[in-house]
Amino acid sequence: MRRILQHYVDTKTDTVLYTLIDSDLNELKLAAKKLLHDATLVGGKAFGDSFFKWLASFAAIYLLILDSTNWRTNILTALLVPYIFFSFPESLFSFLRGDVGKWIAFVAVVLRLFFPRHFPDWLEIPGSMILILIVAPDIFAQKLRNNWIGLVIDLFIGCYLLQEHIRASGGFRNSFTQKHGISNTLGILLLIVYPICAFIIH
Repeated sequence: MRRILQHYVDTKTDTVLYTLIDSDLNELKLAAKKLLHDATLVGGKAFGDSFFKWLASFAAIYLLILDSTNWRTNILTALLVPYIFFSFPESLFSFLRGDVGKWIAFVAVVLRLFFPRHFPDWLEIPGSMILILIVAPDIFAQKLRNNWIGLVIDLFIGCYLLQEHIRASGGFRNSFTQKHGISNTLGILLLIVYPICAFIIH
């Protein structure tokens, strides 16, 4: 009788133990699935934000290059400097705020001060951009750059440049049909896409 009772207790204990283990394993599976799902969502958002940030930065640099070569208009392209400052990808921003950027700025200032004939006009805006990246206080470099205020500034600059470009082209249709019109217009539209997408993602 005692053996039967002991066998019954052991069997009951094993069943309860297996049930608890199964329950714990199921909970772990659910937690792992939820973690994977959330990580995918966050990773997707981070990728989208990062992708559009790189795209917008390269579009702004492309427009600066066009302005210094063959896109001579009355548009205030100096506004691309603060745009790049607020939208520059974090890795490049940190790299240029380090010793590399300091050396570039040092050489640019020395050339500008002591050898102005060897300092071409088209280097004025890129040189200013490097100087701003380096000397900007942390409140701009850290707080406003990674904030909705920086996105609002980028959106304002993009919209302003687009309407100025359309006005200088003589209308929206002409902004696509003139020489270099499509590339310029698409470049400026990309400036607007990044802050809008960043607002949607966040």
